[in-house]
Amino acid sequence: MAAFIPRAVFPTLDSLPRSYFLGHHRAGLQKMKSLLPATDLFLECRDYRVPLVSRNPLFEEHLAGKKRIIIYTKHDLGGIDETKSRRRILSKWEEPTPVVFSNNKPKDSRKLLQLIRRHAVSNDRLTGPRMMIIGMPNVGKSTLLNVLRQVGVGRGKVAKTGAQPGVTRGIGTSVKILEGKDESQQVYMLDTPGVFVPYVPDPESMLKLALCGSVKDTIISPVIIADYLLFRINLVDPYFYKHYSKPTNEITTLLDAMARKTGRLQKFAVPDMEAAALWMIQRWRNGQLGTFILDEVTKENLAAHEENWKNMEGSVNQARKGARDAQRQRMKEQQLNT
Repeated sequence: MAAFIPRAVFPTLDSLPRSYFLGHHRAGLQKMKSLLPATDLFLECRDYRVPLVSRNPLFEEHLAGKKRIIIYTKHDLGGIDETKSRRRILSKWEEPTPVVFSNNKPKDSRKLLQLIRRHAVSNDRLTGPRMMIIGMPNVGKSTLLNVLRQVGVGRGKVAKTGAQPGVTRGIGTSVKILEGKDESQQVYMLDTPGVFVPYVPDPESMLKLALCGSVKDTIISPVIIADYLLFRINLVDPYFYKHYSKPTNEITTLLDAMARKTGRLQKFAVPDMEAAALWMIQRWRNGQLGTFILDEVTKENLAAHEENWKNMEGSVNQARKGARDAQRQRMKEQQLNT
């Protein structure tokens, strides 16, 4: 029997939508900008599984000169980094901005709260420092805020969380996350809606963001996202789906097996491929189909990614144009298929 050979490349899908910059993203960004003068520190969350593409250049542009702490969330879902080389590269790249890698465990939260406390001690406001948590959609901002509040002041959940982006759609009221000797040392934080980039520079970056849940599952076909996931799993270890199928490069083969194994069937026992694809995607997001990073973290890749954003016109007008072009392309394909 011939050894399994995974696909070396994933096909380029130029017809994929490359924009997800919605109305509440724009409104949230404008509100953040209006609160800049009253905000002492920003906690910027990025998804550790996609540390490059979950970095939003809009924040670099609008928060220039403001103090920040960068938190790479979902660190436990990024696989083993035995030499800690990825963490060293990411931390070094952001110097002098502090970087924290978080699994939302008490140990990680205490480390982050220590950094926040240091900033609070140096604060000269009479009412205590005001902080804001920001990031792309569904990178774990609200979850982090809840954990910080639980560890910091021993109180329960205040921010709604969910598996899909868009749960937080507006900036709410300040939430206390640290007590102090007096009011000037009490720390309050604002939760904010996730802000997507106006335009994603390449199709694979959009697939990565969709796979990690920064884009609603209805925007791109779940079968396409599942196929990309299969491609990435095979590059790491096909063993991750051994309970459902032998190693395969065919997403229909795997989804058929998963649908039958999990009972996701339509009338006459026809496998529900879309339901199976959504189930497969969610399993990976929860760490049950392997844990691994999607971006290759090297100094060269970080520099190239940053240069790409500088050379790209990150405007809302470009986002709209990209969305219109993608829509026209999809309509052409539908017409050809009818």
